[in-house]
Amino acid sequence: MSRKRRQTPHQPAPAERTYATQAEELEALAREYPEDREEILVEAAGSWNDAEEYDRALALYQQLLDTRCEQPHLIEAYRISTLWDAGRTEEAREAAGVLRRQHPTDPDAWNFVAEALESAGELHDAADWFTAGTTHLLGPATPATRTAVEHTADPDGIEMLVIGRHQVRRRLGQPHDDLDNLADELHEHRPALLRGPGALDDLHNPDHLRAAESGDPELLLASIENLTAEVAARKAALSRPRMTCALFWPETEFTQLLGQWPTLGNDYGTEHHDHIHRVEEILRRLSDEGEPHLGIAQGDVADFAVFTREEGLTPQDGGTRAEYAADLAARGRAQTWPPPRNSPCWCGSSRKYKKCCGSPATA
Repeated sequence: MSRKRRQTPHQPAPAERTYATQAEELEALAREYPEDREEILVEAAGSWNDAEEYDRALALYQQLLDTRCEQPHLIEAYRISTLWDAGRTEEAREAAGVLRRQHPTDPDAWNFVAEALESAGELHDAADWFTAGTTHLLGPATPATRTAVEHTADPDGIEMLVIGRHQVRRRLGQPHDDLDNLADELHEHRPALLRGPGALDDLHNPDHLRAAESGDPELLLASIENLTAEVAARKAALSRPRMTCALFWPETEFTQLLGQWPTLGNDYGTEHHDHIHRVEEILRRLSDEGEPHLGIAQGDVADFAVFTREEGLTPQDGGTRAEYAADLAARGRAQTWPPPRNSPCWCGSSRKYKKCCGSPATA
Protein backbone atom coordinates (compact mmCIF):
# COMPACT_ATOMS: atom_id res chain seq x y z
CA MET A 1 0.00 0.00 0.00
CA SER A 2 1.28 3.45 -0.83
CA ARG A 3 0.19 7.06 -0.55
CA LYS A 4 1.99 7.94 -3.76
CA ARG A 5 -0.22 9.52 -6.38
CA ARG A 6 -1.39 6.75 -8.68
CA GLN A 7 -4.61 5.68 -10.37
CA THR A 8 -6.56 2.79 -8.81
CA PRO A 9 -7.98 0.10 -11.12
CA HIS A 10 -11.47 1.60 -10.91
CA GLN A 11 -10.52 5.27 -11.01
CA PRO A 12 -11.44 7.42 -14.05
CA ALA A 13 -8.89 9.95 -15.26
CA PRO A 14 -10.47 13.38 -15.85
CA ALA A 15 -8.33 15.93 -17.62
CA GLU A 16 -8.18 18.41 -14.70
CA ARG A 17 -8.91 17.92 -11.02
CA THR A 18 -7.89 19.68 -7.86
CA TYR A 19 -6.58 17.58 -4.99
CA ALA A 20 -9.82 18.21 -3.09
CA THR A 21 -11.95 17.09 -6.03
CA GLN A 22 -9.82 14.00 -6.42
CA ALA A 23 -10.21 13.20 -2.71
CA GLU A 24 -14.02 13.50 -2.92
CA GLU A 25 -14.12 11.24 -5.98
CA LEU A 26 -11.96 8.66 -4.22
CA GLU A 27 -14.22 8.63 -1.15
CA ALA A 28 -17.22 8.00 -3.42
CA LEU A 29 -15.25 5.28 -5.20
CA ALA A 30 -14.49 3.56 -1.88
CA ARG A 31 -18.22 3.28 -1.19
CA GLU A 32 -18.76 1.78 -4.64
CA TYR A 33 -15.95 -0.76 -4.30
CA PRO A 34 -15.87 -1.84 -0.64
CA GLU A 35 -13.42 -4.69 -1.40
CA ASP A 36 -10.78 -2.04 -2.20
CA ARG A 37 -11.94 0.39 0.46
CA GLU A 38 -8.73 0.57 2.49
CA GLU A 39 -6.43 1.22 -0.46
CA ILE A 40 -8.75 3.81 -2.01
CA LEU A 41 -9.29 5.69 1.26
CA VAL A 42 -5.52 5.88 1.82
CA GLU A 43 -5.29 7.55 -1.60
CA ALA A 44 -8.15 9.88 -0.66
CA ALA A 45 -6.46 10.87 2.61
CA GLY A 46 -3.25 11.58 0.71
CA SER A 47 -5.16 13.87 -1.65
CA TRP A 48 -6.77 15.72 1.28
CA ASN A 49 -3.27 16.16 2.72
CA ASP A 50 -2.01 17.56 -0.59
CA ALA A 51 -4.98 19.93 -0.60
CA GLU A 52 -3.91 21.03 2.94
CA GLU A 53 -7.26 19.83 4.28
CA TYR A 54 -5.46 18.12 7.12
CA ASP A 55 -8.48 17.49 9.36
CA ARG A 56 -10.23 15.58 6.58
CA ALA A 57 -7.10 13.51 5.92
CA LEU A 58 -6.69 12.73 9.63
CA ALA A 59 -10.37 11.77 9.89
CA LEU A 60 -9.96 9.21 7.09
CA TYR A 61 -6.84 7.70 8.65
CA GLN A 62 -8.63 7.46 12.01
CA GLN A 63 -11.64 5.87 10.32
CA LEU A 64 -9.39 3.20 8.85
CA LEU A 65 -7.65 2.59 12.18
CA ASP A 66 -11.00 2.25 13.96
CA THR A 67 -12.17 -0.43 11.52
CA ARG A 68 -9.28 -2.86 11.92
CA CYS A 69 -7.41 -2.10 8.73
CA GLU A 70 -4.94 -4.59 7.29
CA GLN A 71 -1.84 -2.42 7.84
CA PRO A 72 -2.46 -0.38 11.00
CA HIS A 73 1.20 0.53 11.59
CA LEU A 74 1.57 1.94 8.09
CA ILE A 75 -1.73 3.84 8.33
CA GLU A 76 -0.61 5.28 11.68
CA ALA A 77 2.70 6.36 10.09
CA TYR A 78 0.70 8.20 7.40
CA ARG A 79 -1.39 9.83 10.12
CA ILE A 80 1.73 10.94 12.02
CA SER A 81 3.16 12.47 8.85
CA THR A 82 -0.04 14.43 8.33
CA LEU A 83 0.10 15.69 11.92
CA TRP A 84 3.57 17.05 11.15
CA ASP A 85 2.29 18.68 7.97
CA ALA A 86 -0.55 20.25 9.94
CA GLY A 87 1.87 21.76 12.45
CA ARG A 88 0.55 19.60 15.30
CA THR A 89 4.05 18.62 16.35
CA GLU A 90 3.37 17.59 19.94
CA GLU A 91 0.61 15.20 18.84
CA ALA A 92 2.90 13.88 16.12
CA ARG A 93 5.74 13.25 18.60
CA GLU A 94 3.46 11.52 21.08
CA ALA A 95 1.91 9.32 18.38
CA ALA A 96 5.36 8.47 17.00
CA GLY A 97 6.48 7.36 20.45
CA VAL A 98 3.47 5.08 20.79
CA LEU A 99 4.03 3.60 17.32
CA ARG A 100 7.68 2.94 18.02
CA ARG A 101 6.85 1.02 21.19
CA GLN A 102 4.64 -1.24 19.05
CA HIS A 103 7.75 -2.35 17.09
CA PRO A 104 6.34 -2.21 13.52
CA THR A 105 7.42 -5.03 11.23
CA ASP A 106 6.75 -3.01 8.08
CA PRO A 107 9.86 -1.05 6.91
CA ASP A 108 7.57 1.49 5.21
CA ALA A 109 6.14 2.52 8.59
CA TRP A 110 9.63 3.30 9.92
CA ASN A 111 10.59 4.99 6.67
CA PHE A 112 7.53 7.20 6.52
CA VAL A 113 7.95 8.57 10.04
CA ALA A 114 11.70 9.04 9.57
CA GLU A 115 11.15 10.91 6.30
CA ALA A 116 8.48 13.09 7.95
CA LEU A 117 10.97 14.02 10.68
CA GLU A 118 13.65 14.76 8.08
CA SER A 119 11.26 16.99 6.12
CA ALA A 120 10.44 18.83 9.34
CA GLY A 121 14.16 19.49 9.91
CA GLU A 122 14.33 17.12 12.90
CA LEU A 123 17.46 15.45 11.57
CA HIS A 124 18.72 13.83 14.79
CA ASP A 125 15.31 12.28 15.45
CA ALA A 126 15.09 11.18 11.81
CA ALA A 127 18.49 9.47 12.05
CA ASP A 128 17.35 7.77 15.26
CA TRP A 129 14.21 6.43 13.55
CA PHE A 130 16.15 5.18 10.52
CA THR A 131 18.63 3.46 12.85
CA ALA A 132 15.97 1.94 15.11
CA GLY A 133 13.97 0.62 12.16
CA THR A 134 17.02 -0.92 10.52
CA THR A 135 18.25 -2.52 13.75
CA HIS A 136 14.81 -3.85 14.67
CA LEU A 137 14.10 -5.38 11.25
CA LEU A 138 17.59 -6.81 10.66
CA GLY A 139 17.94 -7.99 14.25
CA PRO A 140 20.39 -6.41 16.71
CA ALA A 141 22.79 -9.38 16.50
CA THR A 142 22.72 -9.64 12.68
CA PRO A 143 25.87 -8.47 10.85
CA ALA A 144 25.28 -5.36 8.73
CA THR A 145 25.87 -7.02 5.35
CA ARG A 146 24.18 -6.98 1.95
CA THR A 147 23.58 -10.73 2.27
CA ALA A 148 21.73 -10.20 5.56
CA VAL A 149 19.49 -7.57 3.93
CA GLU A 150 18.77 -9.85 0.97
CA HIS A 151 17.54 -12.58 3.32
CA THR A 152 14.95 -10.38 5.06
CA ALA A 153 11.25 -10.42 4.23
CA ASP A 154 11.43 -6.97 2.61
CA PRO A 155 14.99 -6.22 1.40
CA ASP A 156 13.88 -3.20 -0.66
CA GLY A 157 12.24 -1.61 2.38
CA ILE A 158 15.33 -2.13 4.54
CA GLU A 159 17.56 -0.78 1.77
CA MET A 160 15.45 2.41 1.80
CA LEU A 161 15.94 2.68 5.56
CA VAL A 162 19.71 2.21 5.38
CA ILE A 163 20.17 4.64 2.50
CA GLY A 164 17.79 7.19 4.07
CA ARG A 165 19.83 6.96 7.26
CA HIS A 166 23.03 7.58 5.29
CA GLN A 167 21.58 10.76 3.79
CA VAL A 168 20.50 12.19 7.14
CA ARG A 169 23.81 11.37 8.84
CA ARG A 170 25.66 12.96 5.91
CA ARG A 171 23.63 16.13 6.44
CA LEU A 172 24.53 16.03 10.14
CA GLY A 173 28.24 15.63 9.35
CA GLN A 174 28.47 12.36 11.29
CA PRO A 175 31.32 9.87 10.60
CA HIS A 176 30.72 6.67 8.63
CA ASP A 177 29.84 3.59 10.65
CA ASP A 178 29.01 -0.02 9.71
CA LEU A 179 25.48 0.83 8.54
CA ASP A 180 26.79 3.69 6.39
CA ASN A 181 29.27 1.29 4.82
CA LEU A 182 26.34 -1.06 4.20
CA ALA A 183 24.47 1.80 2.52
CA ASP A 184 27.46 2.36 0.22
CA GLU A 185 27.53 -1.32 -0.69
CA LEU A 186 23.77 -1.52 -1.31
CA HIS A 187 23.97 1.60 -3.49
CA GLU A 188 26.85 0.17 -5.54
CA HIS A 189 24.78 -2.94 -6.32
CA ARG A 190 21.66 -1.03 -7.35
CA PRO A 191 20.64 -1.10 -11.02
CA ALA A 192 22.40 1.65 -12.98
CA LEU A 193 19.19 3.67 -13.43
CA LEU A 194 18.72 3.85 -9.64
CA ARG A 195 22.35 4.60 -8.78
CA GLY A 196 22.90 7.88 -10.57
CA PRO A 197 26.40 9.32 -11.06
CA GLY A 198 29.11 9.01 -8.44
CA ALA A 199 29.24 7.42 -5.02
CA LEU A 200 26.51 7.70 -2.40
CA ASP A 201 28.52 10.35 -0.55
CA ASP A 202 28.41 12.46 -3.72
CA LEU A 203 24.66 12.08 -4.09
CA HIS A 204 24.12 12.87 -0.40
CA ASN A 205 26.49 15.85 -0.37
CA PRO A 206 24.73 18.38 1.93
CA ASP A 207 25.35 21.23 -0.54
CA HIS A 208 23.74 19.24 -3.35
CA LEU A 209 20.78 18.35 -1.12
CA ARG A 210 20.24 21.97 -0.10
CA ALA A 211 20.32 23.01 -3.75
CA ALA A 212 17.72 20.36 -4.62
CA GLU A 213 15.46 21.46 -1.75
CA SER A 214 15.77 25.17 -2.57
CA GLY A 215 13.84 24.92 -5.83
CA ASP A 216 16.24 27.48 -7.35
CA PRO A 217 16.95 26.27 -10.94
CA GLU A 218 20.29 28.12 -11.14
CA LEU A 219 21.49 26.75 -7.79
CA LEU A 220 20.38 23.25 -8.75
CA LEU A 221 22.11 23.47 -12.15
CA ALA A 222 25.33 24.66 -10.49
CA SER A 223 25.12 21.75 -8.05
CA ILE A 224 24.67 19.25 -10.88
CA GLU A 225 27.61 20.76 -12.77
CA ASN A 226 29.80 20.55 -9.64
CA LEU A 227 28.82 16.92 -9.09
CA THR A 228 29.57 16.10 -12.73
CA ALA A 229 32.98 17.79 -12.42
CA GLU A 230 33.74 15.87 -9.20
CA VAL A 231 32.91 12.55 -10.85
CA ALA A 232 35.03 13.43 -13.91
CA ALA A 233 37.96 14.43 -11.67
CA ARG A 234 37.80 11.14 -9.80
CA LYS A 235 37.71 9.17 -13.06
CA ALA A 236 40.70 11.14 -14.34
CA ALA A 237 42.56 10.49 -11.09
CA LEU A 238 41.98 6.76 -11.45
CA SER A 239 43.49 6.84 -14.94
CA ARG A 240 46.72 8.50 -13.74
CA PRO A 241 49.72 6.47 -12.51
CA ARG A 242 49.49 5.85 -8.79
CA MET A 243 51.44 8.44 -6.81
CA THR A 244 52.99 7.60 -3.46
CA CYS A 245 52.76 10.80 -1.43
CA ALA A 246 54.34 12.08 1.73
CA LEU A 247 52.02 14.35 3.70
CA PHE A 248 53.41 17.83 4.38
CA TRP A 249 51.85 20.41 6.70
CA PRO A 250 52.75 24.10 6.10
CA GLU A 251 53.83 25.89 9.25
CA THR A 252 50.49 27.46 10.20
CA GLU A 253 48.70 24.16 9.53
CA PHE A 254 51.38 22.27 11.46
CA THR A 255 50.85 24.46 14.54
CA GLN A 256 47.09 24.01 14.31
CA LEU A 257 47.46 20.25 13.77
CA LEU A 258 49.53 19.73 16.93
CA GLY A 259 47.20 22.01 18.86
CA GLN A 260 44.26 19.79 17.92
CA TRP A 261 46.06 16.41 18.11
CA PRO A 262 49.20 16.87 20.28
CA THR A 263 50.19 13.18 20.07
CA LEU A 264 50.98 13.63 16.36
CA GLY A 265 54.17 15.32 17.55
CA ASN A 266 55.47 11.79 18.20
CA ASP A 267 55.37 11.13 14.44
CA TYR A 268 56.06 14.58 13.02
CA GLY A 269 58.27 16.14 15.68
CA THR A 270 57.27 19.22 17.64
CA GLU A 271 59.24 21.72 15.52
CA HIS A 272 58.27 22.55 11.94
CA HIS A 273 61.84 22.31 10.64
CA ASP A 274 62.00 18.73 11.99
CA HIS A 275 58.79 17.93 10.11
CA ILE A 276 60.27 19.30 6.84
CA HIS A 277 63.42 17.24 7.32
CA ARG A 278 61.42 14.07 7.98
CA VAL A 279 59.29 14.53 4.82
CA GLU A 280 62.40 14.89 2.63
CA GLU A 281 64.03 11.96 4.39
CA ILE A 282 61.03 9.69 3.78
CA LEU A 283 60.90 10.56 0.08
CA ARG A 284 64.64 10.01 -0.41
CA ARG A 285 64.38 6.61 1.26
CA LEU A 286 61.44 5.61 -0.96
CA SER A 287 63.35 6.79 -4.02
CA ASP A 288 66.38 4.72 -3.01
CA GLU A 289 64.06 1.70 -2.67
CA GLY A 290 62.93 2.19 -6.27
CA GLU A 291 59.44 3.56 -5.59
CA PRO A 292 58.17 5.38 -8.74
CA HIS A 293 55.82 8.38 -8.94
CA LEU A 294 56.67 10.06 -5.66
CA GLY A 295 54.92 13.22 -4.55
CA ILE A 296 54.11 15.62 -1.73
CA ALA A 297 50.53 16.29 -0.66
CA GLN A 298 50.00 19.51 1.30
CA GLY A 299 47.69 18.96 4.27
CA ASP A 300 44.92 21.27 5.45
CA VAL A 301 43.66 20.74 9.01
CA ALA A 302 40.04 21.69 8.32
CA ASP A 303 39.95 19.46 5.24
CA PHE A 304 41.64 16.64 7.18
CA ALA A 305 39.01 16.89 9.94
CA VAL A 306 36.21 16.61 7.36
CA PHE A 307 37.95 13.67 5.68
CA THR A 308 38.37 11.71 8.92
CA ARG A 309 34.81 12.46 10.02
CA GLU A 310 33.24 11.40 6.73
CA GLU A 311 35.37 8.28 6.44
CA GLY A 312 34.99 7.32 10.11
CA LEU A 313 38.77 7.23 10.63
CA THR A 314 41.00 8.11 13.59
CA PRO A 315 43.21 11.19 12.94
CA GLN A 316 46.06 9.86 15.10
CA ASP A 317 46.38 6.65 13.08
CA GLY A 318 49.26 6.59 10.59
CA GLY A 319 47.14 4.69 8.07
CA THR A 320 44.54 7.47 8.19
CA ARG A 321 47.13 10.08 7.26
CA ALA A 322 48.38 7.88 4.41
CA GLU A 323 44.80 7.58 3.12
CA TYR A 324 44.39 11.34 3.37
CA ALA A 325 47.58 11.89 1.36
CA ALA A 326 46.32 9.45 -1.29
CA ASP A 327 42.96 11.24 -1.35
CA LEU A 328 44.69 14.61 -1.85
CA ALA A 329 46.65 13.12 -4.74
CA ALA A 330 43.45 11.74 -6.30
CA ARG A 331 41.94 15.24 -6.08
CA GLY A 332 44.94 16.71 -7.91
CA ARG A 333 46.31 18.39 -4.78
CA ALA A 334 49.82 16.92 -4.81
CA GLN A 335 53.07 17.93 -6.49
CA THR A 336 55.66 15.62 -7.98
CA TRP A 337 58.85 15.03 -6.00
CA PRO A 338 61.63 15.88 -6.47
CA PRO A 339 61.04 19.28 -8.05
CA PRO A 340 63.60 20.55 -10.63
CA ARG A 341 66.76 21.57 -8.80
CA ASN A 342 66.45 25.24 -9.83
CA SER A 343 62.73 25.44 -8.99
CA PRO A 344 61.38 26.79 -5.70
CA CYS A 345 61.62 24.24 -2.90
CA TRP A 346 58.48 22.28 -2.04
CA CYS A 347 58.69 23.39 1.63
CA GLY A 348 57.70 26.99 0.76
CA SER A 349 60.98 28.62 1.78
CA SER A 350 61.23 30.49 -1.59
CA ARG A 351 64.79 29.20 -2.01
CA LYS A 352 65.74 26.93 -4.90
CA TYR A 353 65.30 23.24 -4.16
CA LYS A 354 69.04 22.54 -4.70
CA LYS A 355 69.91 25.10 -2.01
CA CYS A 356 67.17 24.05 0.41
CA CYS A 357 65.72 20.59 1.01
CA GLY A 358 67.52 19.23 -2.07
CA SER A 359 70.94 20.25 -0.84
CA PRO A 360 73.31 17.34 -0.12
CA ALA A 361 73.93 18.98 3.26
CA THR A 362 70.38 18.06 4.33
CA ALA A 363 70.83 14.37 3.58
